[in-house]
Amino acid sequence: MTIQRIASKWEKTKVIRQKESLRPYIPDTRKYSFEHLRDMLVAYGYVFVKPDHGTYGIGVMSIELWTDDLNPDSPLQYKLRHGIEYELYPTVEELHAALIAKIGPKPYLIQKGIHLLTYRRRRFDIRALVQLTPRKTWETTGFIGRIAAQQKVITNYHGGGSVMLIEDLLSSYLTPKEFTEKYKEMKSVGVQAAVQLSRKFPKLKEIGLDIAIDEQHQIWILEVNTKPALFPFKLLHPKEVYQKIRRYAVAYGRLKDKSAKAK
Repeated sequence: MTIQRIASKWEKTKVIRQKESLRPYIPDTRKYSFEHLRDMLVAYGYVFVKPDHGTYGIGVMSIELWTDDLNPDSPLQYKLRHGIEYELYPTVEELHAALIAKIGPKPYLIQKGIHLLTYRRRRFDIRALVQLTPRKTWETTGFIGRIAAQQKVITNYHGGGSVMLIEDLLSSYLTPKEFTEKYKEMKSVGVQAAVQLSRKFPKLKEIGLDIAIDEQHQIWILEVNTKPALFPFKLLHPKEVYQKIRRYAVAYGRLKDKSAKAK
């Protein structure tokens, strides 16, 4: 059974942006160019630059306006972060030249930066797993919190990040009632995104939705992965939750049925 995968972040963003109810959840995202870099830094002061095709957060960089807090007369500069390293540039032209040297000919995107909530001073976001059920409907079957490694801008497990239950991550930010409402909203956003994408890509069977929650507790869709890792859900969730995830994945052909093999 063929499972459709879509590599281009830009193509997926364009499709989900067509659904009116999802637009408020999508940060301003554009193809990388000097003009877009300049305009978005003026508009937001904080942006991410990331490859259109890529996984595990490889190649993701952040840029923010920076001044020396200890010297109020210091000039405004642009702080470019990649990994745990950073560089400062005095003009957007020099910043662009440095980015082009790193990017090369590969297509990149630029996205409005979201100030993520933190856990012990480390940024975190949320991965929602949305799957096609055996009844051919879509269901958000699990969530995991992804915590960035110290001083890193990406939260990916492969980039040194760690995983945690979202109930524990959000307990210091939301009351139980607020958490229940946010949980329902994220489940709904996950299903809406999957339904919208499957209209364009009918052989889609699963998505991983990367969700940010900002300091005002607003939900944002950072990007969509069409081949989401399943093992983190096994690490964190109760056995019955992962059993459902696995059962759905077997039904649409992602995983093999161990019980059938045993027979």
